[in-house]
Amino acid sequence: MQRNWWRNLRLKHTFCFLITALYTVGFGQKNPYLQNPNDTLHPDHFLNTVEQSLNYFYADYANTKYSDSIIKALNYEPTTVPLFTEDVYCERLNQMNNQSPFGFDCNAITLSSIRYFAENRRSFVKIILGRSALYFDLFEEKLAEYGLPLELKYLACIESGLRPQVKSKAGALGLWQFMYRTGLYYGLEETSYIDERMDPQKATDAACRFLKKLYGIYGDWNLALAAYNAGPGTINRAIERSGNQRSYWAIRSSLPSETQGYVPTFIAAAYLMTFHAEHNLMPAAAKIHNAQLDTMCLKRGLHMSTIAKALDWELQQIKDLNPIYKTEFIPASIKKRCVTGPLDKITLLVGVEDSLYLLENPSQAVNPFTQDTTMQLDSAATGSDSLSANYAFHKVKTGETLKSISLKYSVSTDELMEWNALQTTNVYVGQRLTLKKINTVKQTPITPVQIPKPKKYYTVKSGDTLSRIATKNNLTLAQLKKLNPGVGNMIRVGDRIRVK
Repeated sequence: MQRNWWRNLRLKHTFCFLITALYTVGFGQKNPYLQNPNDTLHPDHFLNTVEQSLNYFYADYANTKYSDSIIKALNYEPTTVPLFTEDVYCERLNQMNNQSPFGFDCNAITLSSIRYFAENRRSFVKIILGRSALYFDLFEEKLAEYGLPLELKYLACIESGLRPQVKSKAGALGLWQFMYRTGLYYGLEETSYIDERMDPQKATDAACRFLKKLYGIYGDWNLALAAYNAGPGTINRAIERSGNQRSYWAIRSSLPSETQGYVPTFIAAAYLMTFHAEHNLMPAAAKIHNAQLDTMCLKRGLHMSTIAKALDWELQQIKDLNPIYKTEFIPASIKKRCVTGPLDKITLLVGVEDSLYLLENPSQAVNPFTQDTTMQLDSAATGSDSLSANYAFHKVKTGETLKSISLKYSVSTDELMEWNALQTTNVYVGQRLTLKKINTVKQTPITPVQIPKPKKYYTVKSGDTLSRIATKNNLTLAQLKKLNPGVGNMIRVGDRIRVK
């Protein structure tokens, strides 16, 4: 499924970024980040999130180059950092005000926020632009379901940098940074194996309900955002101290320093989301898009490593796309626990699910030919009850492929193609496939399904050597070279090296 990703980002997703360097300080004249943009990051939770995100960026995307037609049309060089007058910023914020229920105020505080991040945190902007491809479709769908402004999707960027496993020092967890008790209040379960605060779907639904409640209390989105950050009690006390004024800007001086920065940075995020191309900001590569994903729910508990080995699916990607699980084990549950992944992997998983359970519990293994209700013995071929010349058959079900069927019955796709005179690997629902000939009068036990170990490859990154790759994968250099007979001592970034 292909998309013009950049156009969708420009018109729909575009941009969000974690703007947290200003959270723990005010935005007035004493803000050290605005006085000295060369200051290093302050070591608190929010700034550590920024720094970690930058590290992920360099590890994941440093060797990738992209072009953008809008930026080219503006004749920007790659290193250009555009600067604009105050009037330009205010005019753009006014355009945004006409299209949103939020109040995008143009004042010295918001302008300082915009300038700081547009000039000094540019790499971070690119990271969140790339990550948005995985989550923004989900966010927008849920926000629309609850009748909430779509701009609220940028709160997840502020809170977590769009990384579901991020946990604050205070214990807040997930894309939307729910505390344990707040998560329980909104139905987010936690056990030894799962924490639904890290589940993108469920946590987003809970965040929508929480935000809708806050807006119902204050009737103002800026106050609702402040309450999301500091809690309703803090906002109510600030309102009382201000003489019951119900405006964020009127009570701002009475708020904690972190909350004083929260709404201004949200405005800066919304601004740069809308005008990121004008600021010569381009998205980092998206590893996978939301539209490329599918989900299936398991009948029993299963280890991710079993899935990874059977489907030749990178274990780290399984973990990344299923952050709800604390460990690599997906537990059995009355609710049924699900697995999210690329469409092709989920399609294959559907076809071999039962076989994977047998791999983990060999004692439960039975003859798959007698167990599968779609199998049948064609005794009419001989006109007798003898099974000596009979064949076993499989009727193709929805979601099955020739590969998944071969894995299920521990045969190769080549054998299936030979037995069924197939010219291609394509099969259709309802097709009857010959599996193998039974050569004995009585059915004998068949060895439990064993899925052959797939080959495993490693993609060369900057700084890698063959020796380093061998060490990373518990191999000697000689073993690595034996697996890659055509590879010399010179390797390049992007090369695929077999490690298994």
